[in-house]
Amino acid sequence: MIALVDCNSFFCSVEKAFHAGLNGKPVCVLSSNDGCIIALTPEAKAIGLHRGDPIYKVRDIVKYNNVAIFSTNMYLYAAMSRRVTNILRSFVNHVENYSIDESFCFLDGYDKLYDLEDYMRMVVKKVKLYTDIPVSVGIAQSRTLAKMGSKFAKNYKGYNSVCMIDTDDKRRKALSMMELSDVWGIGRRTLPKLEYYGVHTPLELADKKEAWIKSRFSLPMVQTWKELNGISCIDTSEIAGKQSICTSRSFGEKVTDISSLRAAVANFAASSANKLRGQHSVASVVTVFIMSSRFREDLRPYSNSLTVTLPVPTSDTIEITKAALQIIDDIYIKGICYKKAGVVLSDIRKNTAVEQNLFDNIKNRPQRFKLMNTIDKLNHRYGIKSIRLAVEGADKEAWHSKSEHRSGNYISDLNEIMTIQI
Repeated sequence: MIALVDCNSFFCSVEKAFHAGLNGKPVCVLSSNDGCIIALTPEAKAIGLHRGDPIYKVRDIVKYNNVAIFSTNMYLYAAMSRRVTNILRSFVNHVENYSIDESFCFLDGYDKLYDLEDYMRMVVKKVKLYTDIPVSVGIAQSRTLAKMGSKFAKNYKGYNSVCMIDTDDKRRKALSMMELSDVWGIGRRTLPKLEYYGVHTPLELADKKEAWIKSRFSLPMVQTWKELNGISCIDTSEIAGKQSICTSRSFGEKVTDISSLRAAVANFAASSANKLRGQHSVASVVTVFIMSSRFREDLRPYSNSLTVTLPVPTSDTIEITKAALQIIDDIYIKGICYKKAGVVLSDIRKNTAVEQNLFDNIKNRPQRFKLMNTIDKLNHRYGIKSIRLAVEGADKEAWHSKSEHRSGNYISDLNEIMTIQI
């Protein structure tokens, strides 16, 4: 059996864990530049707020209902996510992270020693006790059914945080109650096609013959069909490894000078390289894009991008940053007010088998790889960006996003550790 542990309203729950008095009150987390709502609690939904609402359009609702507003703080959320994962791994031997707020726990053999529902409810209580993060758990024979079970556990309090789909009757009942658009693996393009063929519920999809699915859809849909019928066939370890990595940001203020733009791009390149190493991958293609504001008709519009291919696939921050800076020097035009920039890494593959190049200018790649790992360990221990390239510049520069409501990095930065005044 497979269990999906899903943190409820994760970003908001993390903020509530560090700010007393928010239980039962509406809480929202804003996107980059404090632009739109990207996460909200059920209490915030009840007063008419929705994910994606621009904050300037709902300020009256926010003010009237005393909604707690926070800027996105991914460093804090990632640190809390690691803490939740470590707790799960203390109770389950095999745990796979699927996203920052979801983990799959493999419970093969645990049913011989424990009642699985009671055991996972104990895990739920431990996570809540140690982190104050509420979680919902779905247990089933496949990952897709487990995700479905976690949604029922979250929406119906009668499950007491754990919903197990362990019989065919439970499976069919769950499939009949779930919306087709909520099924993991069915996207915006697939949904109209299914409806065209007269498939409107997950149960109708699961009841189709495998040959019917294969004749009309590609392999991912065949896998979804198998998962809905309790056949586990999706490898989340492969899904977690992204085919491309993009780090971009809208600037808090307009940027016109090349030095600020270089600092921003260097930061994005370094963050992308760090993500590569985190999933044990390398990339050989680097793309940089820049653009001015699309909404200022009084300013000269401009957008451009350029792609380069590295001689050897790498996750080296120095090498990737150097390539990104060469691109920005080529596409930068003086006198433009830039509003956004980004770095995209593609042609990603595992770092276990990297083809070498006879004309490679870097001769000490093993030592550079060790250097990158050492920097990652130091940044993990002493705080993100404790060690960085000089070209990345200092914090609080013009290109940084607005984050007027950001919480401190209470568990990842000693300079921002929470203090209690008596």
